[in-house]
Amino acid sequence: MSKITVYGADWCGDTRRTRRQLDSLGIAYKFVDIDADSAASDWITEQNNGKRLTPTVKIDDQLLFEPSNAQMTMALLAAGLVV
Repeated sequence: MSKITVYGADWCGDTRRTRRQLDSLGIAYKFVDIDADSAASDWITEQNNGKRLTPTVKIDDQLLFEPSNAQMTMALLAAGLVV
């Protein structure tokens, strides 16, 4: 099972950018469309102190909220998913 879950929406530019970054690195992840999954939408809103921020990325137990490419790279390095 993937260590990474991306909670986002197809219409969200930041979600598309994050997914492109992971795809370009060949890193497997699970994508959860929060527009199609109301429980996931509620969960990310709860994790973000009442804000529906996309993408919310879960790597193991770490949560990233609207991460930049640099922040994603640092988190992937810390998780040992890239070298």
